[in-house]
Amino acid sequence: MAENASSLTHLALRKFKRNFWGVLSFTYIVFCGLVALFAYLIAPDHSRNANQMHLAIHSKKPGFTVKMLTVPGPEITVQNFLSKAFTGQTNTDSEIPITSFEIRNHEVEYIPYSEDASLELTKAIPLEDFGISAITTGDFEAQFITEKTFLLGTDKYGRDLLSRMLIGARISFSIGFVAVLISLIIGVFLGAVGGYYGGKLDAFIMWIINVTWSIPTLLLVIAITLALGKGFWQVFIAVGLTMWVEVARVVRGQVLSVKEAQYVTAARALGYKDMRILFKHILPNILAPVIVISAANFASAILIESGLSFLGIGAQPPVPSWGAMIKDHYSYIILGKAYLAIIPGLAIMSLVMAFMLMGNALRDALDVKGVN
Repeated sequence: MAENASSLTHLALRKFKRNFWGVLSFTYIVFCGLVALFAYLIAPDHSRNANQMHLAIHSKKPGFTVKMLTVPGPEITVQNFLSKAFTGQTNTDSEIPITSFEIRNHEVEYIPYSEDASLELTKAIPLEDFGISAITTGDFEAQFITEKTFLLGTDKYGRDLLSRMLIGARISFSIGFVAVLISLIIGVFLGAVGGYYGGKLDAFIMWIINVTWSIPTLLLVIAITLALGKGFWQVFIAVGLTMWVEVARVVRGQVLSVKEAQYVTAARALGYKDMRILFKHILPNILAPVIVISAANFASAILIESGLSFLGIGAQPPVPSWGAMIKDHYSYIILGKAYLAIIPGLAIMSLVMAFMLMGNALRDALDVKGVN
């Protein structure tokens, strides 16, 4: 039996490798996953949630470049590498977009960046605020002046859009993994128990499934979110608690179709307990459709989270979320800066489509009745 299972696995893997769109989608998903995992190391803005605001340069087009004057803030506890990589850098420094600067009378005189030249006003900061008493213009520029290029431009608050997009990918992947995990735990257990034992227990479980199924998913998620409160983990739990129904129905149907198979009858004759038969013999043989539906649920979870963030009850600011980015900038579509909403929209569309294509490829590869 083990040898036969191994051969079927190799056959499914070989069929999956022959599916161009499936392999391409899987590669893209892995790439996005790595980007989400190491987002803070890749993002130009390493601050927590990429939340450095520069209102003077809000809504700038991709490729915008400006000089930044960095004013040191109070010292903070030194962060280790893992903390910076997974939670971002705690930054107390202030960045000021400037047009030009000059050192004069123990002060740094600078002209803040402004689109309107008539509004340019000269301001000054004592050199003491930089922890120095005297310095040449060249040395000051090397230490405290940087030139920043915003590859995807800036949002309406002057934050780096590329950094927000990269870190926002974490929300989409996190919601997918957690929601699918919750749906599998609840759905597989209830579906397997109901299908295997049948009778009143199955009728009761099916009643719960039908009641949950009759409630619109988005409304149910909103109700659960409002009950648990707005927040990061509340959304994950809410989405997961609404996605188990499909898993339960599929698992129940599969268990009903195989529970009278010869290997199950043989296991009962050997005196194995029901739970062992169910979870060690039946479930491993019905995983194929569960894997396929999990890929589809991953895509659905991303869409639901984006919709919740768009409505304002998903991940709360300043946590970056692709859905929240669309909400913040959808009005810019008619103001000539549609890319502010289109870029996160394309990110959601591409990731959801990748999961759906991979799910279709897995369905074809795991179909034992298909042509080899």
